[in-house]
Amino acid sequence: MTRPAPESHPMPRRTAGWILSVLALGGFAIGTSEFAMMGLMPELVRAFGVSEPQVGHMISSYALGVVVGAPLLAVLGASWPRRSLLIALMGFYALGNLATALAPTYPTMLIARFVAGLPHGAYFGVAMLVAASISAPGQRGAAVSRVLLGLSIAILVGNPLATWLGQLSSWRWTFALVAGLALVTAACVWRLLAATPADAAQTPMRELRAFNRAQVWYALAIGAIGFAGMFCVFSYLAPTLIRVTGVAERWIPIALAAFGVGAIGGNLAGGWLFDRLQFRAVAVILGWSLGVLLLFPLAAQTPWSILPAIVALGTMGALAPVLQARLMDVAGDAQTLAAASNHAAFNTANALGPWLGGLAISAGMGWTVTGYIGAATAIGGLLLFAWAWKVQHKDGPI
Repeated sequence: MTRPAPESHPMPRRTAGWILSVLALGGFAIGTSEFAMMGLMPELVRAFGVSEPQVGHMISSYALGVVVGAPLLAVLGASWPRRSLLIALMGFYALGNLATALAPTYPTMLIARFVAGLPHGAYFGVAMLVAASISAPGQRGAAVSRVLLGLSIAILVGNPLATWLGQLSSWRWTFALVAGLALVTAACVWRLLAATPADAAQTPMRELRAFNRAQVWYALAIGAIGFAGMFCVFSYLAPTLIRVTGVAERWIPIALAAFGVGAIGGNLAGGWLFDRLQFRAVAVILGWSLGVLLLFPLAAQTPWSILPAIVALGTMGALAPVLQARLMDVAGDAQTLAAASNHAAFNTANALGPWLGGLAISAGMGWTVTGYIGAATAIGGLLLFAWAWKVQHKDGPI
C-alpha cells in the first residue's frame, strides 16, 4: 500500500534551516534527559540512598511514560495545529524535567520521570511531519534526519556533559537545564513556525483505523523486544565500568561519548541497509546485536576491550531508522501515530531491558549478566522478524 506523503509547503532554505535546527534542539533536550540517568547512576544512588537496580526503575519509569504518552497524545493531538501542539509538548516536557530536578524523594522521582516521558514520542512524531512539510519533496528524508540529529548529538555530547555536570556540581542542574532548553525550543517554535490551520480530515478515529494493521504491530513488537538488549547493558554501564572493569568515575563520560559515536554510525548504517535490503535489514542488525551482546561480558574485563565494545553497543541503534522507515511503508494514514508509537516501542525496550537486568543483578548474577539477557531479547526480536516475514509473504505485497 502506498503511504500518503505529508502535505508539503516548502519554505525558503534559510527559514527551513532555522526551523529544523530548533526542532533538533528539542530532540537534543529530550535525548539528554532520557540518557542522562545512565551516566548519573552513581550520583543518584548516593542522593536517594537506593541501589543501582532501583535507579534502573527510574529509567523504566521514564520509558513507561513514553509508552503511554506517545500514542495517547498523538491521537488526542491529531486535530491540533502542529505549531500549537509542538509548543504544548515542549512546555509539558519542561514541567516534567523541572519536577525531576526538584524531586525530594525516590517515589516522587519515579513519578516525575514518568511525567517527563509522556510528551517524548508525540514530539518526535509531530516534529518529523513538520520537517517533511516545510521541505521540498526531494529533501524530506534529509529534513527528518536533521531533526533526529539532535537526538544523536545528545548521545554523543549531551549525555557525557550531563554526567560531568552531575559529578562536578549536582545532578539536579542537569534536568533544570533540560527544562530550560525545552522552554527555549517552545519559544523558538512560536517565533519561527507560522501558524497553520489544523487538518480537518485528520481525526483521532482516522488515525486509529489506519493503525490497525498487523505489519505495523509486528514492527513495533520487534523494536520493543529486539532493542531491549542494548538498554539492558547500557543502563548499568556506569556501575559495570566501576565494579567490573575497574575504572574511575571520571572515565564514565568518555565511555558515554564512545557509545554516542557508535550510535551516530549505527544511525547512518541503518538507513544505508534499509535502502538496500528493506525489511531484511532488521535480521542483519539483530544478528549483529546478538554477537555484540554475547561478547560484552568478556569485553568488560579490561579497559582496552570495553571501549570498542561500547562503540559496538551504540551501533545497535541502527535498528531505529530501519523500523521507522518500515512503519512509514506500512502505516498508511496513521503516519503521526506510527511515528510516535515507534518511540513508544523503543521505550518499551528501555523499560524492559533495565527491569530484566535489575532482576538478574539483584539475584546475584553479576553485572555482566546484562549481556546474556540482552542476547536473549535479540533472539526474541529475530523470532518476531521471522514470523512477520512469513506472514508478509503469505499475505502478498503490503
